[in-house]
Amino acid sequence: MAARTRYAPDRGLTVRMAATMFLLGLVFVAFVAAIIGIGTAYHASSAAIVLFAVVLGGGFAFGSLFWSDKIALAAAGAREVSPRDSEQAARLHAIVDRLCALADMPKPRVAIADTDLPNAFATGRNADHAVVCATRGLMNRLDNDELEGVLAHEMSHVAHKDVQVMTIASFLAIIAALLVRFAFYSELFGGGRRSNDQNSVPIMFVIMLVAIVVYAISFLLIRLLSRYRELSADRSGALLTGQPSALKSALVKVTGQIARIPTKDLRTAQPLNQFFFAPAMHLSGGSGLSNIFSTHPSLERRLAELDKVQQQLSRGR
Repeated sequence: MAARTRYAPDRGLTVRMAATMFLLGLVFVAFVAAIIGIGTAYHASSAAIVLFAVVLGGGFAFGSLFWSDKIALAAAGAREVSPRDSEQAARLHAIVDRLCALADMPKPRVAIADTDLPNAFATGRNADHAVVCATRGLMNRLDNDELEGVLAHEMSHVAHKDVQVMTIASFLAIIAALLVRFAFYSELFGGGRRSNDQNSVPIMFVIMLVAIVVYAISFLLIRLLSRYRELSADRSGALLTGQPSALKSALVKVTGQIARIPTKDLRTAQPLNQFFFAPAMHLSGGSGLSNIFSTHPSLERRLAELDKVQQQLSRGR
């Protein structure tokens, strides 16, 4: 679901993202049915407990969506800037202005984070409430073409409503986590009030097991969806600027520089990984479990996909 902008849709990745969302929906339906079924066999209030978890999880999801821009800016220690604030701010605004003209989209608010970690992010519940942020470290290391490529990637997330997509996708994981906590404290299905009932303990553990399995499945699907989302933003951003080579250069620079940042600083920044242009961790590339759990594709995969964009543009000339 892309906004009405000139950012190119990516039908292949859109189909894969839709399939992932469909699988999450199936898991959600099966999860609720299993929880209600298990609970009804023991206690009539199970449906009310599940409903409470859904409402509470919905509240968390709504809050993270509605205030995503404020949450991200506060976590990054960033501040909004005007073109008159500094040379860096003027440079950043000029590039954002150009991208908005190319994409025919509303201009987001612009912010700078005073950190040497080279990165950027864009967030907001829609294009009218979006913010794009670059760090001081990113602006110091990239030339204008590279910085434009990074910001085009980030603004693609806004154009394609990725914050809404990821919030909806995370809803199931939030509910599963809440039910695990309810069961752990022996509150689910009145377990705390029926401590003498021999069935309460096995029921509690069954609920915990189901919720843990669902959380694990939804977590992996969300990570898969996040990686698709990053590949789509790379492609859309490169097609908008017409310079996939600049985005490739920025990816190589940012990834290499992140590897030189002290680990303690990277750990502080890791909560923003889902927003960042590149994850705040040391990337080793290759394949394996680390890639399955990652919010972003490997550097090698992103560069290979941008090579395809370069070939597509070359054929069109």
